[in-house]
Amino acid sequence: MVDLTEGYKRKVAQAEAKKVQESSSGNGPFSFFDSPQVTGEANSDTVDLSDTAEERKRKLAKRISDMTGKVEDLSNQIYHLQQRLEVLERKNDIRRV
Repeated sequence: MVDLTEGYKRKVAQAEAKKVQESSSGNGPFSFFDSPQVTGEANSDTVDLSDTAEERKRKLAKRISDMTGKVEDLSNQIYHLQQRLEVLERKNDIRRV
């Protein structure tokens, strides 16, 4: 007995990936909301093809929110460093006089 289902499943997966790739090209700037993207990375940010569109949107919104928070934190750190630098510059000018 020979099991040929693995080859069939692989062909179906390749056909679906090709269809997704063709449908995602040129759909506009937010086409990633509509079609699943398969990445080669093995981290938690990869998209699982079994997720529904709503789950993918929710995960993407969470990632964007996390990135926005990180950018805000970095912006605050830069601001505080600028303030410290100004204080040091003022102290340095006082000593010269």
